[in-house]
Amino acid sequence: MLDALRQPLESGVISVHRASAVAHYPGRFQLVLAANPCPCGQFGDPDAQCVCTPATRRKYLGRMSGPLLDRVDIQLRVPRITSAQLRVSDGERRVTSAQARERVVAARERAATRLAGTPWRLNSQVPGSWLRAPHSRLETATTSVLDRALEHGGITMRGYDRVLRVAWTLADLDDADHPTADHLGRALYLRKALSS
Repeated sequence: MLDALRQPLESGVISVHRASAVAHYPGRFQLVLAANPCPCGQFGDPDAQCVCTPATRRKYLGRMSGPLLDRVDIQLRVPRITSAQLRVSDGERRVTSAQARERVVAARERAATRLAGTPWRLNSQVPGSWLRAPHSRLETATTSVLDRALEHGGITMRGYDRVLRVAWTLADLDDADHPTADHLGRALYLRKALSS
């Protein structure tokens, strides 16, 4: 069932094939996947003992195929929160939902301005071939960490393009004209954090 989402995630179109016709429907959506690290849910927790064998963990996580995960832009391991972490100190500054929304709206406006004159308004809509084209390609010094990851098989070409899109989004959030090596490094971390 999950693998049926691969093509709509890639193309933004849902195609229904029948014997006499094919119907195409708009299918742009944001997919959020969540899974425990293993069947018992304790793997990687420093305060609990996992009872699953390595083969059991591989089989459990193998239900999400590599081609599906290759289409997921951000993959993070979220550690268990302790009761002490739930307590917020009075002096600790938190970002409110309204503040986060303001940053996102401003970043989207920056992307739309930059992409004016193209068919796209959001970084997520821009094809990788356009991001890698001479008119928009980043300097080699900026992309070196990403280039090495591609050369060593750490990411696929699809993953390369997705990291570029996330890096542009991070740059827009930081009000930067272009992604820096730091933006590329952060975007690559957000893509590979699950496996680290």
